[in-house]
Amino acid sequence: MKKRSILLSTALLSGLFFFSACNQGKQQKEEASAKKEIYLQLYSVRDDIKADYAGTIAKVAEIGYTGVEAAGYNDGQFYGMSPVDFKKSIEDAGMEVLSSHASRPLAEKPGETNWDETWAWWDTAIQAHKEAGMKYIVIPWMTTPETLSDLQVYCDYYNQIGEKCNAAGLRLGYHNHSFEFNEIEGQLMYDYMLNNTDPSKVFFQMDVYWVCEGGKDPVDYFNSFPGRFEQLHVKDETELGKSGKVNFENIFNNAEKSGAKYMIVEVERYTGTPFEGVKESYDFLNNAAFVKESYSK
Repeated sequence: MKKRSILLSTALLSGLFFFSACNQGKQQKEEASAKKEIYLQLYSVRDDIKADYAGTIAKVAEIGYTGVEAAGYNDGQFYGMSPVDFKKSIEDAGMEVLSSHASRPLAEKPGETNWDETWAWWDTAIQAHKEAGMKYIVIPWMTTPETLSDLQVYCDYYNQIGEKCNAAGLRLGYHNHSFEFNEIEGQLMYDYMLNNTDPSKVFFQMDVYWVCEGGKDPVDYFNSFPGRFEQLHVKDETELGKSGKVNFENIFNNAEKSGAKYMIVEVERYTGTPFEGVKESYDFLNNAAFVKESYSK
């Protein structure tokens, strides 16, 4: 009986060990296959796209990015393709088309703008972005107005574009650099824009690196203008986390206040190749405990 009891105990222990090992293996496999929602601004691989569009998109997907933000809109096309073909090229690679940088500036003196041509341009652009399956159109840059009166013309302009985008099922955003943290007639340009655009029509795609370069703290803006930053451009001087200039942990720990639903990596300068840079930046976020799996859910 004693021998039989020992054999049963040994068998039971072996079974438990095997079950535990299988469970652990399954858990490790699930953890390895789990990916965070991280998007890439395709300007990060701009030269590679010119050389080999299809191969570049495939590599971006292979790295693990969830989707892309385009930087190649022109005259109703994206990277020389129809909106439908562009959408298919991204989705065939296993990614999502999220947004696009596109803009039409006003005249040097905003009051002299040809509005008929401007609105015709936007009608074409909005339809193209809709056909491409975009959720957002983001204005990537603007000239610095000389007066607050001119800046107000831009704010009114963005509100009107935003209204058109809303009607088409899209959202309009504005992407900052560092010049927006200069003053115009005694008022900080970025704050003026936030205060004079309609939150229901215009969101702000905060570029966290350029905010820091402008001498400001992104989290201060989250607190002062909660919910206005529907997307964050996650950027550093080179690859993410290398410069020490951006407190990414603090930004992500306070992201809920910002209203951010999507995190978009942009790498403008590199210490190695662009592909090494976008992979290193992806890994930085994907491995960071302070970055949630999703901000859109």
